[in-house]
Amino acid sequence: MAGSGKTTLVQRLNLELNSQGTKSYYVNLDPAVKSVPFAANIDIRDTVNYKEVMKQYELGPNGAIMTSLNLFATRFDQVLSILEKRAPDLEYVLVDTPGQIEVFTWSASGAIITEALASSFPTLLVYVVDTPRTSSPTTFMSNMLYACSILYKTRLPIVLTFNKTDILSHTFAVDWMEDFEKFQEGLDRQGEDMGYMSTLIRSMSLVLDEFYKTLRKVGVSAASGDGIDVFFRAVDEAAEEFARDYLPDMLARKAESVREEDGRRGKEMARLMKDLRMEGERGEGGGGEGEGGEGEGGKQVEGKKKRKDDEREEK
Repeated sequence: MAGSGKTTLVQRLNLELNSQGTKSYYVNLDPAVKSVPFAANIDIRDTVNYKEVMKQYELGPNGAIMTSLNLFATRFDQVLSILEKRAPDLEYVLVDTPGQIEVFTWSASGAIITEALASSFPTLLVYVVDTPRTSSPTTFMSNMLYACSILYKTRLPIVLTFNKTDILSHTFAVDWMEDFEKFQEGLDRQGEDMGYMSTLIRSMSLVLDEFYKTLRKVGVSAASGDGIDVFFRAVDEAAEEFARDYLPDMLARKAESVREEDGRRGKEMARLMKDLRMEGERGEGGGGEGEGGEGEGGKQVEGKKKRKDDEREEK
C-alpha cells in the first residue's frame, strides 16, 4: 500500500544483494515517482511521461497512472525479451509497483504484466504492510482483506511483509493471525463502540482463519535491514511453492483457455461453412431457372424457323 515503504524496501534489498555479490535486476513500474533510490535497469518513466498522459487525456493522478501502465503493457513483450536474455545470469528480478493497490492489482495492465512474468519465471508477490499504522484491529483487518484479495486475484504465492519493525514489532500482528482470542482482545481494547463494524470485523477474523494458516509472514525494517535474511528465506520457499503448486495450475488454466478458444473458433468456422453452403445452394437454384428460360427461348426460335421453312416449301 502507499506509504508502507515498498520502494525503500527494494532499496534495502538492492544493498543486501549487492553486498553478497548476488546478481539481480530491477524494474520500476511506478510512472508517478519523482526518483527511485536504486538503479532501475528498466524504468517505465523512460517510456511513458506521466504528466503528459495526465495533460493529454485530462486525467487525475490515479487515472494517469493506470493509463501509463496500460500504454507500457502494450510493450511489455520487449521487457520480457530483455529479462529472458538476462535470466541465466540473474538470481532475482525485483519489480517495484505503484503504491495504489487498485491501480495495479485490479487493472487489465496489472493482470497482463503479472501473467506475463509468471508464464516465464517463478513469480511471487510481496505485500508490504506499514506495521505502526496497522496496530489498530480495524486497519489490520483492512490490510488482511487486501492481501487475501490479491492472493485470489493473481493466484500467485504471497509473502506478507510487515515493514518498519524498527518502530513497532510485528509480533502483535502474528499473534492476531495465529490466535483468534488475542485478536478479539485487541478489538475490545480498542475501546470504541463501532456497532455493526465491530461485529463485521469479528466475523471476518473467523473467515480469514484458513487464509492465515497458509500465509507466509515476516517482519523487516527497510531502514535498518533487520529481518532481511528471514525475508529471503520466505521468498525462496515461495518460489519452490510456485514451481510445485502454482505453475501446474497456471499451465492447466492456460491449456483450458486454449481449448475453449479452439472450440469457439471451431464453432465459428462451422457456422461460416454452413452459411457458405446455403449461399451456394441459392446460387445453383437461380442458375437453373435462368437456363430453363434460355431453353424456352431456344424452342421459340426453332419454332419460328420451322414455320418459315414450311412457307417456302408451299411457295
